[in-house]
Amino acid sequence: MFLALLLCGVVIALVLLGLFVFGLRRRLIQRSGGTFDCSLRWNVPVDEEDPSGKGWVYGVARYNGDRIEWFRVFSYAPRPRRVLERSAIEVLARRAPRGEEELALLSDAIVLGCAHRGTHLELAMSEDALTGFLAWLEAAPPGQRVNVA
Repeated sequence: MFLALLLCGVVIALVLLGLFVFGLRRRLIQRSGGTFDCSLRWNVPVDEEDPSGKGWVYGVARYNGDRIEWFRVFSYAPRPRRVLERSAIEVLARRAPRGEEELALLSDAIVLGCAHRGTHLELAMSEDALTGFLAWLEAAPPGQRVNVA
C-alpha cells in the first residue's frame, strides 16, 4: 500500500515538474521580447490545391536580429527547431486556412506561403503578427533583396 502511494506521488511530481519546465521554457523564449505564436508547415508541395491540414506544428517564433527563430511549443529543446534568415525568405502568397486546416490552426490564423533557400514552407499567424512579420521583412538593411507579396 505504501509503495503504491509512493509511486503515485512520484508520478504526480514528475507530471508537475514537466508542466513547470514547459512554462519556464516558454518564459525564457519570450524573455528577450519579439515573440509571436506561429504554426509552421515545412517542405510543402508547391502544387497542393486542397490542403489536408496535416503537417502543421504549433510553435512560437522570435525575432533575433536578421533571423526568425522558430520553437516547437510541445518540446523541451532549448534551441530553435528552425532558423529563417531575413535575406533568404521570399513571400509567395497569402490566404485563409482551407478545409481541414481550419481545425489544425488557431481560429484567427492567416497562412503565408514562403520559400526559404529553395524549401517551400507555410507560416500561420494572427493578422497582427502577420503585419509585424511583413514590416520586419520590408525593414531589411539597404542592399538586401526582399520579396514581399
